[in-house]
Amino acid sequence: MEFTHLGRTGLTVSRLCLGTMNFGPHTEEADAHRIMDTAHELGINFFDTANVYGWGENKGRTEEIIGNWFAQGGGRRERTVIATKLYGDMGEWPNEGRLSALNIRRAVDASLKRLRTDHIDLYQMHHVDRATPWEEIWQAMEVLTAQGKIIYVGSSNFAGWHIARAQETARARNFLGLTSEQSLYNLLERSVELEVLPAAQHYGLGLIPWSPLHGGLLGGVLRKEREGVRRASGRSAETLEKHRGQIAAYEDLAAELGHEPGDVALAWLLSREGVTAPIVGPRTLDQLHAANRALDVTLDAKALERLDEIFPGHRTAPEDYAW
Repeated sequence: MEFTHLGRTGLTVSRLCLGTMNFGPHTEEADAHRIMDTAHELGINFFDTANVYGWGENKGRTEEIIGNWFAQGGGRRERTVIATKLYGDMGEWPNEGRLSALNIRRAVDASLKRLRTDHIDLYQMHHVDRATPWEEIWQAMEVLTAQGKIIYVGSSNFAGWHIARAQETARARNFLGLTSEQSLYNLLERSVELEVLPAAQHYGLGLIPWSPLHGGLLGGVLRKEREGVRRASGRSAETLEKHRGQIAAYEDLAAELGHEPGDVALAWLLSREGVTAPIVGPRTLDQLHAANRALDVTLDAKALERLDEIFPGHRTAPEDYAW
């Protein structure tokens, strides 16, 4: 396993982050525990979850599964950098979601109870809250830090200017502020290159890409379609039809390089400056091992150039669209 620092901090994390969104809805608890044990065996020490995972009536279930795994001991908690999130509504009553100081206080205590731990290593805002002032958010996070309930704060799904506003407010309060941003980023969706990635790099935030295979569309979907293994549906099917030519060229390139398409997609993200660790969200052990293969894939300059030709990226704004 390769390791790096999370942004400008001294925190050491693995270059792959284990996403747990499938634990509960698609992966039974016993299987989830085996996946987490195997992740440690592979050297993955960075796990990501959220208070809403489990979804619907089962919100919080994923954190409970992780908490039950921590409770087995054996250094499981001590060897894990655990990241969770708040923002989504956990109930129907006012102040059971978003980023008010009241909800931040309640949400962290609830996550700590479900995770069966005394602190959260990286506490992430799952979405920007335009209705809550940054002074209130940072005051609440400062209290949690002083209490030892959280160590680092991160964001997710923020625009570049949200990162700038958050950091400038934190700086005025002599607070560390954000240490990471979790964004949608993959070969098919490169919009963060316009402003989010430059902002993250400027302020020293590590970028944690989610959906690195774009819902499986970069994981050999056309080959699986031909083999009758999988057919895209819903929005994935619409995206596939829109980009079928690009994805076909991409799968041909992966075959030419001698690698699985999903391995190439992850290796490409790992090669991007500013990226800390893509989030891989396996449902099975086989999927975890498949993701780990990407660490052995090296893409040379020619391969990277061809990927840019198939999936054009962005220059930093405004040069991407203006002089």
